[in-house]
Amino acid sequence: MSSMLDGKVVVVTGAGNGIGRDFALALAAAGARVVVNDLGTSAAGEGADTGPAQKVVDEIRAAGGTAVANTDSVAEWQSANRIINTAIENFGRIDGVINNAGILRDRMFFKMNLEEWKSVIDVHLNGSFYVSRAAANYFRDQGSGAYVHMTSTSGLVGNFGQANYAAAKMGLVGLSKSIALDMARAGVRSNCIAPFAWSRLIGTIPTATDAEKERVERMKRMDTAMIAPLAVWLMSDAAQDVTGQIFGVRANEIMLFNHNRPIRTVHRSEGWTPETVGAHAIPAMRAHFQPLERSGEVFTWDPI
Repeated sequence: MSSMLDGKVVVVTGAGNGIGRDFALALAAAGARVVVNDLGTSAAGEGADTGPAQKVVDEIRAAGGTAVANTDSVAEWQSANRIINTAIENFGRIDGVINNAGILRDRMFFKMNLEEWKSVIDVHLNGSFYVSRAAANYFRDQGSGAYVHMTSTSGLVGNFGQANYAAAKMGLVGLSKSIALDMARAGVRSNCIAPFAWSRLIGTIPTATDAEKERVERMKRMDTAMIAPLAVWLMSDAAQDVTGQIFGVRANEIMLFNHNRPIRTVHRSEGWTPETVGAHAIPAMRAHFQPLERSGEVFTWDPI
């Protein structure tokens, strides 16, 4: 076992399966004491089961690590606070939070209903805020702490049928940057990871066309455990000067995403009219327009 995280206490939400499970196992192997949070729902957020979280805890303990299970929902303020309280009550402190819990309710935007929209926003975006906010005062008081939020290329690049998920994941980018700015003086950092991996959520991707089938087969070759090393490092003191960043992990590749910045400007000293916007501004910028793409059309090479 590594000693990179000795003495640290980390909460991982949605840690009963997939990426979250691999995070919890890797954190514990690096010496962290882990709160394994999982409500035990389906990929669509239905039902509840205490089994997944406890099973991961049992795996960690069998390997000589330290962990406790928590089955509270991230999507409610009080229950999210109980997740952080589990760390305080069992280990006396909290050093890191990985906001990984998520559900999918995929549907084309023009067919999406209120419940499908709200349920995904509540888990991914509101839940990440609730859990992060619950840990914030502990981080400030001790002058240290680390957040990792799981974003997605569904938001960073684009995808069909995921307006709710994409909006939530882009919201997480803004949340992470705000946390990084607001809490930098307290020694607290916040970063995002966009994972490329086969998981039960990704398993809901449609495979109606040959291109979609090829994309899914490519993703099946990307193991969720390959994302964990970056998350472990970001939780460590070695990452104390890394904050406000957006990383991606695609098999053995680690990538850094850019942030929104102006890429072309036009100026007209006498000001603009709708007519001159159409005649001058748009033609000057058109060559720099971003085409409508999905992640499969941007990341076209086989995983390395």
